[in-house]
Amino acid sequence: MRMTIYALVVAAVLTAPAARSQGTPVFQWPEGKQAAVSLTFDDARVTQPSIGATLFARFKTKATFYVVPARMEPHLDGWKRLAAAGHEIANHTLTHPCSGNFPFSRERALEDYSLEKMRFELTESNRLIEKLLGVKATSFAYPCGQTFVGRGRESKSYVPLVADIFQSGRTWLDEAANDPSYVDLARITGIETDGKSFDDLKPQLDDARKNGLWLVFGGHEINASGGQTTRVGMLEQLVPYLEDPANGFWAAPVGTVADYVLHERAEQR
Repeated sequence: MRMTIYALVVAAVLTAPAARSQGTPVFQWPEGKQAAVSLTFDDARVTQPSIGATLFARFKTKATFYVVPARMEPHLDGWKRLAAAGHEIANHTLTHPCSGNFPFSRERALEDYSLEKMRFELTESNRLIEKLLGVKATSFAYPCGQTFVGRGRESKSYVPLVADIFQSGRTWLDEAANDPSYVDLARITGIETDGKSFDDLKPQLDDARKNGLWLVFGGHEINASGGQTTRVGMLEQLVPYLEDPANGFWAAPVGTVADYVLHERAEQR
């Protein structure tokens, strides 16, 4: 009897991933959509409220912009127009601290941060975003995708802090899309679009649609070329593809999708 039960358990474990790989979604997206996609951009780069705003004005799709308030202020009118157009303005800390292994961050290295200092970064950035744009940021992106403060035995994750303050937190340079039934919303994966062509992203789109997943794309500059730049030409292919009902995608900001995921999880419970 024990061997029979053991065999049944093993069979269940081995066949569970197969059901996912055969493209049987376990999560219901709105209006019969097969997958969700969020387009996100970091750092409040100057090309976002200029070139990016002009590009997105031609489409229905709204994006999420993770901003650093000081970088946003010199071009505030453009950011006000982006917010008024329905794009999500989200938090990317006050000073963009990363590991001191990045020379640009040596004076604000995460290795020298405490959780208290990081809490100030997050709440003060939220205060300034609301003061400048009149919106409350509920989504967050970890600068450089790094989720720690401190060094060695004294290092700590600040994911719990993000979970306490925000509805979601997005990481960076990940390889997998998000399973909406499982993903920790404080650690949403982010997949790079900088320097990528539409053909580069197509396999991930196909996999997300097959398996009912949520793809969160992330970039920086929006321009024709350059480093850390999501290409205008790629977006001119990607956004119409996402908006075509025949392709089965729901394109929406991170906050909108996170709201839906939380609602559906509550309904399933």
